[in-house]
Amino acid sequence: MSWIKDNKFAAMLGGATLLGALVLFYVGINFHGRYSKALETYLGAAEEVKTFEEIPLYPSVSNRQGKAKALNEYRTAITAMATAFDKFRPKDLKNIAPQSFADHAKTANEEATKAFEKTSTKLPDGFFLGFEPYTAGLAREDATGLLDYQLGATKELMIALAKAAPSQLQNLYRPKFPEEDGEKFQAGPNDATRSFPMEVTFKGSERSVREFLSTIVNSPNYFFVVRTMRITNEKQVAPNVKDARFEAPPAAPGAAKPSADPFGGAGGFVIPSDEPAAPEPTPAPAAKPAGAKPTGATPAKLAIPGAVPARPAAVAPKPAAPKPVAPKPVAAPAAATAATAASDSSRILNRVLGSEELEVFLHIDVLEFFPIKALPEVPKSKP
Repeated sequence: MSWIKDNKFAAMLGGATLLGALVLFYVGINFHGRYSKALETYLGAAEEVKTFEEIPLYPSVSNRQGKAKALNEYRTAITAMATAFDKFRPKDLKNIAPQSFADHAKTANEEATKAFEKTSTKLPDGFFLGFEPYTAGLAREDATGLLDYQLGATKELMIALAKAAPSQLQNLYRPKFPEEDGEKFQAGPNDATRSFPMEVTFKGSERSVREFLSTIVNSPNYFFVVRTMRITNEKQVAPNVKDARFEAPPAAPGAAKPSADPFGGAGGFVIPSDEPAAPEPTPAPAAKPAGAKPTGATPAKLAIPGAVPARPAAVAPKPAAPKPVAPKPVAAPAAATAATAASDSSRILNRVLGSEELEVFLHIDVLEFFPIKALPEVPKSKP
């Protein structure tokens, strides 16, 4: 105690130093854990940022500018596609009086019926363009706008079928849509069109089917979509050799009577070895030399092989033999030319060429395009 009293300054300095060391030790121990935890959090975040920077779509300035450019290009493409279908988008489907729609349906049915009569197409009984329920009653007024739109599409479809000249229209079925029965139609959030389906069944040649499909896909007023198509051949049994019946080509005036050749003579198949040979020219008789004896009463001697003929006493000089006259070319019969234009009506060729009739079933949708929805603006990229 005397040393502390004698050395107060040194004792106070030592005590303060010890106390400071204890405080520093306590603070170091207390904040070391917090520092270690903060360092661990920082290193984890840095590693995560490094991982994000390595992915293709990291939200960097360059990537953000590229995304804005891609969105603008997509927006331009969508706008161009929507504009391309503007002609198939009805301007305004206003409801009309039920009696006015009935008059429109009657007029449209008469036009379609006359078009089918021109091509002698057989129609089903009670044909009325698929709107048969409205021959006995009037439509609901709140559905006449859509009905009139579908009526115009159906009329165009049937007139196109009539121009293709099928042999028979077997069926035309149009299912009702909800508004016809007083119900409401609810479109999906992403729907751009509404479909009005119908089913058509007809019989005709392959040409009529091709012309009908080519016409409806190029319609300038309505957008038709063929959802289902089923084609059935009229003949279900495959042809065999017994079905072959070849017709002889028509004979030209003055031509020779055709032979019994099943291939039609000159108009069918000609084998080179069977061609008739050209007639050989007949040599002219040699002139008799002066002083020669007549040989009319002398029988001709047979030439014996190997025998040496007797040498005459005097041999007269041989006169120059006349040149053989070339035969005139034989003209080909006129039936050969006509045979190339003649058509073969054998059952096999008819089936192969598609001359038989086809039964065609089509499920066709008429699309009504909804008004264009405004697209959200693309935010501009900031540096």
